Amino acid sequence: MYEFLLIAYLIISLVLIGFIMIQQGKGADMGASFGAGASNTVFGSSGSGNFLTRTTAIIAIVFFILSLVLGNLSSGNGDTESQFEDLSAPAMTEEVPASDSEVPGSN
Repeated sequence: MYEFLLIAYLIISLVLIGFIMIQQGKGADMGASFGAGASNTVFGSSGSGNFLTRTTAIIAIVFFILSLVLGNLSSGNGDTESQFEDLSAPAMTEEVPASDSEVPGSN
């Protein structure tokens, strides 16, 4: 299941990038309102904004949900008991002997 979700996550991310790239900027609306190339567009002069923005929003929501699900699934992977065997015991420390040049006041 994890592999299926990972492949779906990759596909959704590529589709989201594609939908973001084909959208027009906010400055392009002024030219379309005066008829500059509005007949050459696929969705008409005003139809592309609603369709593309809604579809992009839906794909972005699916992308974020998949991100959360994959994050939760991957956080449970691995053997955590071997890393943290006994947390109640104090940590082992090693004393490193200082050389003469590192001792303060030995100049």
